[in-house]
Amino acid sequence: MHPDRQKSELQVPPEKEGWRLDLFMVSQWPDYSRSYFQKCILDHLVFVNNRHSRPSQTLKTGDKVVFLWPLLEVGELQAEDIPLEIIYEDSDLLALNKQAGLVVHPASGNRTGTLVQGLLHYDEETFEELSDENLRPGIVHRLDKYTSGVLVVAKNQDSFAALKNIFKERLAQKTYLAIVAGEFDSLTGSVEGQIGRHPQNRLKMAVVPEGGKYALTRYRVIAAGQGCTLLKVRLHTGRTHQIRVHLSSLRHPVLGDRLYGGGGQALPCQPQRQMLHAWKLAFKHPGNGQHLELTAPPPADFCQTAAALGLTLPSNDSTTEEGK
Repeated sequence: MHPDRQKSELQVPPEKEGWRLDLFMVSQWPDYSRSYFQKCILDHLVFVNNRHSRPSQTLKTGDKVVFLWPLLEVGELQAEDIPLEIIYEDSDLLALNKQAGLVVHPASGNRTGTLVQGLLHYDEETFEELSDENLRPGIVHRLDKYTSGVLVVAKNQDSFAALKNIFKERLAQKTYLAIVAGEFDSLTGSVEGQIGRHPQNRLKMAVVPEGGKYALTRYRVIAAGQGCTLLKVRLHTGRTHQIRVHLSSLRHPVLGDRLYGGGGQALPCQPQRQMLHAWKLAFKHPGNGQHLELTAPPPADFCQTAAALGLTLPSNDSTTEEGK
């Protein structure tokens, strides 16, 4: 990006009344493609009247458009030697147990040190071919910086398209482990509702009455003790911060999640990050169509927190492709 550009604010003039948002962006910065701005909009880098937008949104005279510019151009991506815990790999995809603290892809505030740079170091030829203006070679889904666990990456264009569709159509089964504050009256439950940007704190998401995206989370109690609970959580949608937001809305925030109220409890241990781990991921293999289930063992800090609270973790039996 241009070095003087970090945030641009515009007001829609009368002659642009009725324009689509993506076309309006191109009219302001014709050096960039329409697809580039569509991706920026979908990545929540563009706001209309302080609300998330969509590429096809129709603008009105006087609308305020704010664009948070990405900080990198494609040519600036450099390979970096970042440790990767690979749990499965074939010619179509790679799956790893992402460590807490690792950002998945470059974005505002994280120019280097992300999984993308680590992938380029691990297999530069493969992932350099997949590089594009979105700076996300092979990335088909993501985990929050401080969430650990299984994450799958495409290794060619065909598997990239197939995996993107699998996640878009909610065809992947995503199971997490979470250690949360408080104990539950029932062994199972669910949270359903719309998730959108928090009206006061733009860093947070929230359950909102309208204007958000539908989200469904189901959970099961695995163990409880010392005022805390270990949950197995199944994501049926994939909204930003979904599990953290939904559990916080139940007044059972994830331990260590200070953004959503999970810090400061009087407990035998005080985790330094949110105790949320993407434990299992199951989907149809994009190449051969067979069922693939991947398991990522919880990291040391998660295990230590569970042990300090007397919570027994489930076994980490990991299966890969059926028939292997």
